[in-house]
Amino acid sequence: MDCDDEVMLTVRITAAERALLRDLARGHGGDVSGVAVDGLLEVIPALHDDGSALPLLRVLARPAPCAVTLWLPAPVADLLPLLGERLARTGGAGVGPASAALSAALRLWLTGDRAVLAAGLARMHGGCGAARTEVAA
Repeated sequence: MDCDDEVMLTVRITAAERALLRDLARGHGGDVSGVAVDGLLEVIPALHDDGSALPLLRVLARPAPCAVTLWLPAPVADLLPLLGERLARTGGAGVGPASAALSAALRLWLTGDRAVLAAGLARMHGGCGAARTEVAA
């Protein structure tokens, strides 16, 4: 993929979320950006209306001291400003740029059970590396 096809964004997540993201990437045999994209592809379609954005606002209300830089395919990154607008409409006026929407969506996905997240990653890739999806507890 050319660099023109990717967008670099920095997200704010907790130390525990960062550790989980790294564990999932290690278990899946990929990098954190790839795992984050897979997570976004799983969670963003579920956020189809303004009411479904409320869990994102709750996630954003919790402190997130760690910064992680991710590379996203441009089509995925293009969805984030729309998600940010939805968050602003539902009471998150201070949400800010697309990276805040990315942070919220990624953090929402990472609230799932780690075994379920690992199984979802394996499913998304047609079982490739299914033996590697074991994630340390």
